[in-house]
Amino acid sequence: MPIGIDEEQIKALYRDYWRCMIKKDADGLREMMTDDYVLVHMTGVKQSAKTFLQGLLDGTFNYYSAEHDGIEVTVAGETATMTGKSLVLAAVYGGGKHAWRLQGDFTLKKENGRWKLTSSKASTY
Repeated sequence: MPIGIDEEQIKALYRDYWRCMIKKDADGLREMMTDDYVLVHMTGVKQSAKTFLQGLLDGTFNYYSAEHDGIEVTVAGETATMTGKSLVLAAVYGGGKHAWRLQGDFTLKKENGRWKLTSSKASTY
């Protein structure tokens, strides 16, 4: 089955998400997120977009590179799910730089014709 335009837009959004994470582009990330976006860390801690982006800007979360192993997307009308798997070089919560195989399980919805992230849950693979 051919990949549709929505799937391609969502995959591009995932790649842009990581580019913004590495550049610490909080404004770019915020534009990708709905107002009620929630991130669930591997530890189970839930954060709003505002709290997470503050941690990105204050150095709690530092991302240096991301090599994408796969992006799977399922679209259901105006909502979608995405699982992205990436090898990420990061230093978080004051720890040293480490390579992590991070999986992000995202939910999305279309707002004014544009896909936005509504939630993400981080884990490893």
